[in-house]
Amino acid sequence: MAELVYRPVIGAARTLFKALDLKIDCKGAEHIPRSGGAVLVSNHIGYMDFIFAGLAARPQKRLVRFMAKESVFRNKVSGPLMRGMKHIPVDRKRGEAAYSHALDSLRSGEIIGVFPEATISESFTLKSFKSGAVRMAQEAGVPLIPVALWGTQRLWTKGHPRNLKRSHIPVTIRVGEAIEASRDQYAGALTRKVRERMQDLLETAQRAYPVRPKGPDDTWWIPAHLGGTAPLPAQVREAG
Repeated sequence: MAELVYRPVIGAARTLFKALDLKIDCKGAEHIPRSGGAVLVSNHIGYMDFIFAGLAARPQKRLVRFMAKESVFRNKVSGPLMRGMKHIPVDRKRGEAAYSHALDSLRSGEIIGVFPEATISESFTLKSFKSGAVRMAQEAGVPLIPVALWGTQRLWTKGHPRNLKRSHIPVTIRVGEAIEASRDQYAGALTRKVRERMQDLLETAQRAYPVRPKGPDDTWWIPAHLGGTAPLPAQVREAG
């Protein structure tokens, strides 16, 4: 089936990244299956995460259909693009339709992208994971592919202005080995396993990141436990 929207959007994104001189370091893309369904699960630290998580699948010539909140599809600009790329709208009050849509796509051999934290982590640490991604993989009989992103929060994230100027910001992407999602496993235990694997990948991405803060005013994007000034998870919960 022709991709009249997705491929041009990828081309436009690559042109933008080149103009911004982003330093994208992606390793582990070989873990993305060349064919067949899979659930790609990624951490969520910025508004552009779906673009970078999707880029991880491009070396294998795969496209990722992301599950995203319905309001994005109602936007005059993003809506037509999201629908054209065949992403899946999620109405949190009526999630059954999105879940069923995702299952059909997985069974037809698509890769479905999910952010199991559901929202951006303002502490830039992993929040608790919802079990929907695991349950989908189990029901469709497909593997889970963990992906960790780091650096995307410096481009555009919640509570901070966009930084889409030529600033040479590095973005690190790490893709982990597939995790089998057999039906005889308890979904809660498998979700914890996925989170643990993603934590390992995230720490690997953070260690590989080539930039350190330039000074006291440039520590907002670093988690508190790593010496930065991003809010602690408990502080984010209290503010919410």
